[in-house]
Amino acid sequence: MPGDIISVPDLRAGISKWYQMNKRTLPWRGSHDPYLIWISEIIFQQTRIKQGISYYRRFITRFPDLSSLARADEREVLKLWEGLGYYARARNLHETARYLWVQRRGKFPETFAGIRALKGIGDYTAACIASICYGLPYAAVDGNVYRVVSRLYADSTPIDTGAGKRHYRQLAQALLDPVNPGDFNEAMMDLGATCCTRANPACLLCPLQRFCLAHRNRSEINFPVKSRKLNRKKRFFHYFFILTDDQIWLHKRTGNDIWRGLYELPLLESAGPEFFSPAIRDPKLVYTQIHRLTHQDIRIRYYRPIEWTADPDFFDDEIIRVPVARLPEFPLPQPLKQFISGRLAELTG
Repeated sequence: MPGDIISVPDLRAGISKWYQMNKRTLPWRGSHDPYLIWISEIIFQQTRIKQGISYYRRFITRFPDLSSLARADEREVLKLWEGLGYYARARNLHETARYLWVQRRGKFPETFAGIRALKGIGDYTAACIASICYGLPYAAVDGNVYRVVSRLYADSTPIDTGAGKRHYRQLAQALLDPVNPGDFNEAMMDLGATCCTRANPACLLCPLQRFCLAHRNRSEINFPVKSRKLNRKKRFFHYFFILTDDQIWLHKRTGNDIWRGLYELPLLESAGPEFFSPAIRDPKLVYTQIHRLTHQDIRIRYYRPIEWTADPDFFDDEIIRVPVARLPEFPLPQPLKQFISGRLAELTG
């Protein structure tokens, strides 16, 4: 048990003192509004603080409360999310906001189970909201906390298995300060983000140094442990920039795939780097790039067809024609946004 290895009361006191002196200044910190905490936690699930703060500010400026988000159009929500990736987060935020506004009259659940039952909210986010907003004693375990706890106990249990996640949640729960669970959770996350970092941890500044078995063994970089090597799928996208009467052809991505709900140029996907289509003759290759996602590497090629013999029905998805001036209204996948923003004048000239 954790209490047999370290003094839990001393650990709580040490990290509390460290947090009061070193906590980060964040725009939502100090708030107990579940809406603001929810938005911040969803944004920063897969986004670094430095990158995400500007997104958070823009999002809250446009959608300052549950009502404004619930009443919004999905396209506008995705447009504000453009560039953050993992767009299911934005779709779930929007759907859950609508549910809360319509079905619960704008009231956020006040129990861990009620919060956890909302779409798009897992154990970590539910624990954050429950502890920060309602003072409920649930440990929030994110990547930073996995790292702190695994090093604290020099624990080689893999963090990327269901059993491992449950194991570390139990350890974190045993350490949690039940009197100030919200502050304790934020302290542990701040400690992992600023002190107990993945590379070059600042152990000499760490308030848990005297408890840490990994530091005692000079093995900090060996933790946490993962059991699986990520298998990356390779995909090949061929985009076609088609302009007719000063209108760009786009289509909306649907189905259970990446970038659902976003707009893109007409697309052909192939099993390899080359493609063949009798409808597209002499396509001019104008740009190539590789876009890496968590589980996928996407090889992208952009073409300007020289001779075009197909109508919009050639593509699997419904094609729309968008005036060039209105293109900024449409949420685009990040690689496509980069391509178009850098070459729009050239391609439309």
